[in-house]
Order: sequence, then C-alpha cells, then structure tokens
Amino acid sequence: MGRPAVLIDIGGVLSPDHLAAVADDWAGRLGRTPAEVMAALYGGNDDQILIGRVSEDAWWGVVAERLRLGPAQSGALRADVTRGHAWDPELVAAVRALRPAARTAIVSNAWPSMRPALQHAGLLDLVDAVVLSCEVGCAKPDPRIYELALHRLAAAPADALFIDDTPGHVTAARALGLAGHVHTDTPETLRRIAEFVRARGGDAELRR
Repeated sequence: MGRPAVLIDIGGVLSPDHLAAVADDWAGRLGRTPAEVMAALYGGNDDQILIGRVSEDAWWGVVAERLRLGPAQSGALRADVTRGHAWDPELVAAVRALRPAARTAIVSNAWPSMRPALQHAGLLDLVDAVVLSCEVGCAKPDPRIYELALHRLAAAPADALFIDDTPGHVTAARALGLAGHVHTDTPETLRRIAEFVRARGGDAELRR
C-alpha cells in the first residue's frame, strides 16, 4: 500500500450548504417557489458553467433572463450566492492535520468563483491539490475528474478515500476502486477518515 490519499468535496461537506436559505429568501422576494429559484440558478449548468464552457458572467445573464431580474436584482442574488460560503471548522482543521500522513485533494463540482472563495478563506493551501470541475472540463460523476485528482496526488485508487454528500458521486468513485464515504455529519466523517488513514499505517490524530 502507498501513502493514503483523502479526496473531499466542498459544497455540503467542507462548506455546509447555504443555497437552500438563499433560494427561500429570494423565492419570497420574487413571488416564486424555492424550487423555481434553484432551477433558474442551476438547471442545465452541468454542461455549461460547471465544466467551464461558459463564463460565470454569461451564466448569470441566463439566470437573470429566467427570473426576469434587472441588473440590481441580479447582482444582489449573485452576491448572496457567492458570499454565502461558510466553512466547517472541524473538517477544515482535520484535513489540514492530515498532512504529511496522507495526501489530500479537494474534488468539487464548482463555478469559477470557488477558487477566489477558497483564497479569501485562506484555504488554497489546505490540501495538496485542488480539482475544480470548471477548471478541468469534467464534473462528478465523470470518472475523469477522480482520475485527474489521483494523478495529481500520484495515488492509486486503492490508496484513496473519497468523501462527498452526494451518494451518486461516491458510487462513481467506488466503481473506480476508491473507498467511499457519504458525508452526513462531521463526527462520522472524521471517524471514517481516521479509520481509513490508520488502516494504512498513517497517524490520524485529527484535530477536534
């Protein structure tokens, strides 16, 4: 076995989901349902902004048309979506503490604003590699994004644990030979990381 590798998602894992609250707020402002707001924000983005085929500015033009927003409203909604990222302090500390016992990577389906958000939060040095779908042209559950992350870490699938809050993304990782964990709460995820790293001879005294 090689040195263990831990691959972890951002939205819903390192950064708790804030989009439901944004959708609820804007649904009330616009006289729409939260589902309609979410559909306007993300419907069809898998083969557009999420893999870098259109710019974030262009995508916000699409959102504005869908919701019939003027420039001021569109800018305010964009600001709410972009600045709403909070970070799970326990998971962030735990991932940082893994080095050098384990190789680490962020693997996230993300818009271009994610890298500046990581930089603003001081988290670009949190892991050994940051793999964002908008930058690499493929998104989970596409096997290529997992393979690219493993390549950047020089890790074999059998040495890697993948953590995501979307079961289908975890299933895709397992199909490639990675261990997988569906994130539902921080304590269980911390336990799974420690268990995985220790089983491969690493020191996983994760900060709590």
